[in-house]
Amino acid sequence: MGKKNKKNKKLYNNIDYKKKYSLDEASKLVTQQLFTKFDSSVDVAICLGVDPKKPNQMIRGTVNLPYGTGKNVRVLALIPPEREKEIKNAGAEYIGLDNYIKKIYNGWLEFDVIVTIPSVMIKLGPLGKILGPRGLMPNPKAGTVTQNPKKSINEIKYGKIEFKVDKYGIIHNGIGKVSFGFEKIKQNFLKLISVLNKKKPSTFKGIYFKKIYLSSTMGPSISVIL
Repeated sequence: MGKKNKKNKKLYNNIDYKKKYSLDEASKLVTQQLFTKFDSSVDVAICLGVDPKKPNQMIRGTVNLPYGTGKNVRVLALIPPEREKEIKNAGAEYIGLDNYIKKIYNGWLEFDVIVTIPSVMIKLGPLGKILGPRGLMPNPKAGTVTQNPKKSINEIKYGKIEFKVDKYGIIHNGIGKVSFGFEKIKQNFLKLISVLNKKKPSTFKGIYFKKIYLSSTMGPSISVIL
């Protein structure tokens, strides 16, 4: 354990916390400073200058990362029997309806995303207290309540993620793995920034991107300047 601490301390010392790094520099640092024996996730934290209490400044949406996240997203497709056939080969780990709703009531949560169709949402209302706090309730704005569930499942499997500012105006998302290398992390980052730019409220005044940090699992935050 002592050797590991010394190694991590040395790696931490490679980061200048008073410096704002270019995206190229930050992407290289975050993928080269290895703090774990497993393939660490790379996360981005973006502090926006918006006020989430104002309806027109609640920034949320989805983005299709060009290189995905590197994670296997477990999809639960809550679909009535008559529509199961159309999504059979879309990649969802679980397909069904009433049986899975009952399992969720009983505490089963072995999934990451629910995809469903509008007519099913009335059945999910009573599950709000279970799914809501965990961010698992399907939402049309996230594309998880749709008349084309096959397309939505395919997009999620190939790198589509949802983003949403928290009450402090911060967006926090995983954008890949250390093993991706700096170029793929950079491209995923730029795609997210591009979509966020399009979400900027037309009436917004001030600094939109206030602070941006990249980090890997158990690693330090690296300040990024656009």
